[in-house]
Amino acid sequence: MSLDLCFYFQVHQPWRLRRYPFREVGRQHDYFDDQVNAEILRRVAQKCYLPMNALLLELIRKHQPHFRVSFSISATALEQMAAFAPEVLVSFRRLLATGAVELLSETSHHSLAALYSPREFAAQVRHHRAVCRRLLGAPGPVFRNTELIVSNAVAEQVAALGFAGLCLEGADGLFGWRNVSAPYRFAAAPALAALPRHYRLSDDIAFRFSDRQWAAWPLSVERYADWLQGEAGALPAEAEGRGFLGLFMDYETFGEHQWADTGIFDFMRALPGELLKRGGFRFVTPSEAAARVPVEAATLDLPRPVSWADLERDTSAWDGNAIQRAALAEAFALEPFVRRHHARHAADAARVLEDWRRLLTSDHAYYMSTKHWADGDVHQYFSPFESPYDACINYMNVLADLAQRVGAPAPRPL
Repeated sequence: MSLDLCFYFQVHQPWRLRRYPFREVGRQHDYFDDQVNAEILRRVAQKCYLPMNALLLELIRKHQPHFRVSFSISATALEQMAAFAPEVLVSFRRLLATGAVELLSETSHHSLAALYSPREFAAQVRHHRAVCRRLLGAPGPVFRNTELIVSNAVAEQVAALGFAGLCLEGADGLFGWRNVSAPYRFAAAPALAALPRHYRLSDDIAFRFSDRQWAAWPLSVERYADWLQGEAGALPAEAEGRGFLGLFMDYETFGEHQWADTGIFDFMRALPGELLKRGGFRFVTPSEAAARVPVEAATLDLPRPVSWADLERDTSAWDGNAIQRAALAEAFALEPFVRRHHARHAADAARVLEDWRRLLTSDHAYYMSTKHWADGDVHQYFSPFESPYDACINYMNVLADLAQRVGAPAPRPL
């Protein structure tokens, strides 16, 4: 049984807020910490983006035309690259010029708009495409929603925008006994091919690679290739050679989360050659994989959203507590006021719209999570704030100022 392999990497950087005390509400409208954003972008560029892009270019040239990869890059990340590290954009353009790299579509601001506002969701998808065209190139016909959040309602919105495929998390609660590497479509949107992430094999690289307590440490290329071959052998007969294995992970896995001295770059340098040598594997882009999913494939029903975040694989990373839900409700409640302000062609209309969309970025709600144990450690690692409550207070102060700018009622006290 042959198996299509799809390496997809998520690239995202939020516009992080500066410390914004309540006394500045109505007086200062600069919300974002450009110094911190620039420092982080440049650090990640040196540790991850530039060396990994160079490695992928090397692999594409060495194994052409057989090695292919894909990226989903948020507009907030692209615009920070343009502002703070333009050499990163140049390196991504080199990759795209090979013809072996595909861009996925997503929301421009890595937002939760699909859950709160279909109108804003569609607008951000269009904006993301426009930013990609301007800075890199046009995305393909497959969609990747923020944090792989997918439900029946999200699938319907994505299908309405004309996409051919949609990426999702291969969560146990969704697939159960079914093989995550078999071909699927969506019950709510049969025109959409479902491209699931194999979470265990993806996380073996993204999370467990450097864990010295892991039974498989140190992970060799040969052992990992054996695991992939095991997946190919386990495919049901009805897959008919259309098996799909999605290896989806944050791009910062390479060099940032898994440091260079763990051997992660050497592992990736050797992996494509090992798999191609064995045979039975084909590297594909998401659009190629979507085109191979038969019309009559089994369907997935998602009455509740699933994501790739935290142990629950749901949306609780962003709306799991009262302060998160209240903050998100207040942010999206500003939408009619922001649009009315924009329609009046005020001098600062474009700035206001961009500020509001930056506040919709899911990271802000993520910083407000009050989870504990392993999930809580991850949230704390990414947050620039001392506590979830500090993150919430700061965010609500900014919302209060933005509300004044667009003539909206002040956010309700939490």
